[in-house]
Amino acid sequence: MFETVKSQVEASIQVKQAVLQDTELLKLVEKVSSVIIDAYKNGKKTLLAGNGGSAADAQHIVGELVARFYFDRPGLPSIALTTDSSVMTAIGNDYGYERLFARQVQALGNEGDVFIGISTSGNSPNIIKALEACKEKSIITIGLTGMNGGKMAQMCDFCIKVPSNETPRIQEVHILVGHIICCIVEEELFGNQKPSK
Repeated sequence: MFETVKSQVEASIQVKQAVLQDTELLKLVEKVSSVIIDAYKNGKKTLLAGNGGSAADAQHIVGELVARFYFDRPGLPSIALTTDSSVMTAIGNDYGYERLFARQVQALGNEGDVFIGISTSGNSPNIIKALEACKEKSIITIGLTGMNGGKMAQMCDFCIKVPSNETPRIQEVHILVGHIICCIVEEELFGNQKPSK
């Protein structure tokens, strides 16, 4: 068991090292952060969605934006489309699971908002449908995917592709990217108030 623990930590570090060495990927995370900052400055909001562990990641990131990341400041408008069981079961029952997020984008999204779709494969049908709904409403789209990006790579305005094909490693970097975005957004909108080391 000890070797499994060690090998899992090493595997996670290797993927993060690959991210660290990919200047274009790091610049893309910076660019996406700027896009979200601009949206907030213009009175817009973020919408996030994913399935399974990616649903948890969507909710985690929304929690950081609405509550706080490093320091107290006004909450930022952000909605996880994965949390309302009545809405999700109504949509799933009446329209099908593939429409789960698209219907909510239609109801809650406005031009200039930002949608962040999280899918390790890049091919989740309900995220694909949500991206189509975003395009119809001129909502900016950001994808968090695995190495090849799947269908999302061509559909998103910005697609952050984690350099791995292993779901656990991809998800670990997705939450890292989410934390980086939250950090930058918070600092740029409210000033650097991070606690000293």
